[in-house]
Amino acid sequence: MKVEGERRYALLLAAKDSDYAKKMYGGYFNVFVGAFGEEGEKWDLFRVVEGEFPEMEDLDNYHGFVVSGSPHDAYGNDMWILKLCFLLQILDAMKKRVLGICFGHQVLCRALGGKVGKANSGWDIGLRKVTFIENLTPSHFLDGLDEVPISASIIECHQDEVWEVPLGAEVIAFSDKTGVEVFHMGEHILGIQGHPEYNKDILYDLLDRLLNNGSIEGAFADDAKATLEAAEPSKQFWERMCKSFLHGG
Repeated sequence: MKVEGERRYALLLAAKDSDYAKKMYGGYFNVFVGAFGEEGEKWDLFRVVEGEFPEMEDLDNYHGFVVSGSPHDAYGNDMWILKLCFLLQILDAMKKRVLGICFGHQVLCRALGGKVGKANSGWDIGLRKVTFIENLTPSHFLDGLDEVPISASIIECHQDEVWEVPLGAEVIAFSDKTGVEVFHMGEHILGIQGHPEYNKDILYDLLDRLLNNGSIEGAFADDAKATLEAAEPSKQFWERMCKSFLHGG
């Protein structure tokens, strides 16, 4: 049911809640709403990783959608990933605002005709400086910011990346590790490779879990933690940018 004047958003959660996220935040849903939500908005949760999707007839009731990160590959062919790609194609056709984070950024790219795959340079975990391209095409969500900095730091945790953006998309930021850190299509599609919603403690816990299951080595984990201890992410900027996009500038 759409309430006149009420902004309504859906989080399409592509990861299961970690024990840490449940204990400290009550789940990732609260992490996202805490970062991107504002008073007076209504946010709904759909655990797409478990096959839970919004009904097609309800899509028009939403002002925007956020696709989360995931331990799964965006180029995988699990049934829920294929269904998510189909949903994203429909939302694109409806010109609904969709914000993709990490896996969400990659699966958006795939769904709309781009290419994604394993990063040639391997894992990227820790704090990364992202550089914005000069003379960007004007867009409402960027105009809604006081200014776009030359660069901004963001927490990263991925071993896949966007190889090629969809036709009509514009890359607006890159890093020394990843060529497509941020892209957008028109005013309704925005993908961010990093995690603007993460706090450092969430990544520390994730690093420990990756270390314990053998995904990364101890020296790599120590280096990643060192980047987090040396500087702070530009969290306020990223959150303002995401809110500006979701609100429509």
